[in-house]
Amino acid sequence: MVNPNPNPSPDAPPGHLLLPVLLTVQFLVSLDMSVVNIALPDMGADLGFAPDSLLWVVNAYALAFGGLLMLGGRLADLVGRRRTLTWGFAVFGAASLAGGLALAPGQLIAARAVQGAGAAALAPVALALITVNYAAGPARSRALGLWGVSGALGGAVGIMAGGVLTDWVGWRSVMLINVPVVLAALLAARRGVPADRRTGPAPRLDVTGALLVTAGATLLVLGLVRTEIHGWTSGTTLGTLGAAAVLLAAFVAVEARKREPLLRLGLLGTAHRPVLSANVFALLMSSGQFAAFYFTSLYLQQVMEYGPTAAGAAFLPFCAGVVVGSTVATRTVGRLGERTLLVAGGLLGAAGFGWFALTVEAGGTFLGSILGPSLVASIGIGLCFVPLGAAATGGVAPEETGMASGLLNSSRQLGGSLGLAVLVTVAASATGDGRGRGALADGYAAAFAVSAGLLVAAALATAVLHGRRTIPAAPLAATPPRPAKTSVGEETSKNLGDDVETGVSRSTQG
Repeated sequence: MVNPNPNPSPDAPPGHLLLPVLLTVQFLVSLDMSVVNIALPDMGADLGFAPDSLLWVVNAYALAFGGLLMLGGRLADLVGRRRTLTWGFAVFGAASLAGGLALAPGQLIAARAVQGAGAAALAPVALALITVNYAAGPARSRALGLWGVSGALGGAVGIMAGGVLTDWVGWRSVMLINVPVVLAALLAARRGVPADRRTGPAPRLDVTGALLVTAGATLLVLGLVRTEIHGWTSGTTLGTLGAAAVLLAAFVAVEARKREPLLRLGLLGTAHRPVLSANVFALLMSSGQFAAFYFTSLYLQQVMEYGPTAAGAAFLPFCAGVVVGSTVATRTVGRLGERTLLVAGGLLGAAGFGWFALTVEAGGTFLGSILGPSLVASIGIGLCFVPLGAAATGGVAPEETGMASGLLNSSRQLGGSLGLAVLVTVAASATGDGRGRGALADGYAAAFAVSAGLLVAAALATAVLHGRRTIPAAPLAATPPRPAKTSVGEETSKNLGDDVETGVSRSTQG
């Protein structure tokens, strides 16, 4: 088993370059979900995209990322975290270079798909590296808080940078900007990320499970992102979602009988109630959060008539609120516990989105409709990062941290795609045939109200499912049983704003 630094301790602190590398991962993955959106019209005009194919610049990334997250997380456990991180960076950087040099629509779409595959390796392995290299307590909570904040900043900077780079340098720069960042991160990773060590026989990859979950998750995301085009009741949508359901059901059946599964189903059993609770919370919170970001972008550009750069700048209060919420969570998670912070954060986020629903109107202003709701919602969401990651990996054996991280990222990605698809339908229904600013604002307000309801549901689900554990539990060994090791404890997710941006691209197309 490849298991780098499985038992972190204050006597052997992580190198000073490790955390910057992991924060770069989160920033890049979030940045590339949003940075291309403002550049889409220029990409289409320069490369000759057909109108109905331009959205695939975004969807190709989302499909590869969502479909390969479980596999990427498990590969970190099997072949080594440093090795997976290095190859993920290499794939991501090469695809960014290829996309920046693309001469035809198919080349750019293919490059974005490969980018998504690289991101699917990077996101879960970075989360796992935080768990195994930072001892439970203030050090890990601080690392997780910064990790979540970097994702929020990546999403906001991506929106702003996309507009500025496209206006001043050209659309190719939004792809090529990744290359020097990746090269610097690779150099830092060679010095800062602990080397992989094999401490037992090499486990085998569950190839059948990997194929089933990759195909099933890809079809599920594909069916969801195309509902705006084909509708929920079309044969295309129903067939795609039905095939995804069959493949995912087959995946569960296969995993239940595997000795070395891609996903050990026991992680979601009663012995791991916090893990189950965290994934349900991530699914519901992302469903509301990602869609709310999408409709905020639409409201700013289509109703308030902000330009791309101004719309990106309007997201800065959200970034500030996330920093505040994450700081509070970092300092209080040990005393208040994961459950309390998740419930409080979910309800505060719901209050912010409910406030949006009440103030979004045709004559809205930044101070009256954006600033207050953004701060309340973002502080609530910021409160959730540290306890969410802590719950998702608490009590998980070190050799399964990649598995647990991949599961959490998959829950977030699926939630974002599902919520966006559903709430686009809700907004369209509320808007009706109207195309004026008032009608659009009514549709966005309805979507914000549903987003608030989803965060309330996330808080209630956590209150019921999570239990009362507040102190990191000793990791439960994977099958076959063995003596418990040092506690794995708490961890967080981000992706905040990550993967939200599959929808924001639609805002650039009206």
